[in-house]
Amino acid sequence: MLNGLAETGQPILQFGTSRFLQAHVDLFVSEAMSSGQALGGITVVQTTANPASSARLRAIARPQGFDVVVRGLVDGAPVTLHKTCRAVRAALDARTQWTLVREQMRGPARVVVSNTGDAGWALDSNDSGDGAAQLAAAAPAPVSFPAKLLVLLHDRWRAAPDLAITLLPCELVSRNGDQLRGIVAQLAAAWSCPAPFTDWLLSHVVWANSLVDRIVSEALEPVGAVAEPYALWAVERQPRLVLPCTHPAIVLTDDLARFERLKLFLLNLGHTLLAHAWLQGHKAADMTVLQAMHDAAMREGLESVWVDEVLPVFDAMGQGDAAREYLSALRGRLLNPFLAHRLADIAQNHVQKKRRRIEPLLALAAQHAPALAQARLRATLETTE
Repeated sequence: MLNGLAETGQPILQFGTSRFLQAHVDLFVSEAMSSGQALGGITVVQTTANPASSARLRAIARPQGFDVVVRGLVDGAPVTLHKTCRAVRAALDARTQWTLVREQMRGPARVVVSNTGDAGWALDSNDSGDGAAQLAAAAPAPVSFPAKLLVLLHDRWRAAPDLAITLLPCELVSRNGDQLRGIVAQLAAAWSCPAPFTDWLLSHVVWANSLVDRIVSEALEPVGAVAEPYALWAVERQPRLVLPCTHPAIVLTDDLARFERLKLFLLNLGHTLLAHAWLQGHKAADMTVLQAMHDAAMREGLESVWVDEVLPVFDAMGQGDAAREYLSALRGRLLNPFLAHRLADIAQNHVQKKRRRIEPLLALAAQHAPALAQARLRATLETTE
């Protein structure tokens, strides 16, 4: 037993306790387990000192599982489904149980999933010291997630270099697997890691690029979530890739960029534009996406950007039909009467989100539709809050 919660030795190692992971990865694995289509259970690792994360960690691996409520419209009809997720079998705090986390990576883990937030990949100055000391068996956990991952992968290389390992980041970063690999490889060079390990890191480890798409609007206490019916996990196909499970919402694709562009420039950008209007207009603190979509001025501002500044980019790339199809479904998702998706939550890390969601679109427009002004997007990006 681990902290009186559950057993260790699970094939899926998950970094993050967020409500999104609970209603996405964790629920997918739980549903797949019931039909024998999952690798096995999940060990969840908390990586921060956030008190809310600590409270979730204490409850997430309880034997009775946790609830995920799926609410929304399916083909125009209201649907409410109460699901129980039982995939999480163990829970560890990296700050106090780092030795146990390292043991997971030396053998049983086959897939590593992460969702560490908008700033989760930022390196910490405390992780820039002596690499040999950081990798030592008795060393405490590094601060940043990339440094933690480097230590764990070094352990795996020493203990089981031939055992396949797939990393599946769920952070909303374009080509997130490639990006994470670059950060970890750069840190390995800074730590003067041996060349054979670095070669293994780059050639043996499978760094998967993936895109997650599901609105998870509320957390349940002490653990659990409320989510919309729509769910997608698009994963780029590559050799030796291992998925945590087989599930209808998991799609293998050779064109991940198509999924990324639709979500980033329509859903994510739409959320950011609504949050921006909420901030600029000093709207009610508890305003939701649904309320914003029924606010005439906020809705008109969002629609005008979609139609005048986003869709023309898709048209110029020959993807206008797909974008309009996605947008048509997206309007229904944002008008879901059963989700209380607060704009205050979406507005967290607003400046970083603006850059991540607007700058790539401006770059695509410069390449494919150079005459497109995109004045409102540029003005939004230039605002300091």
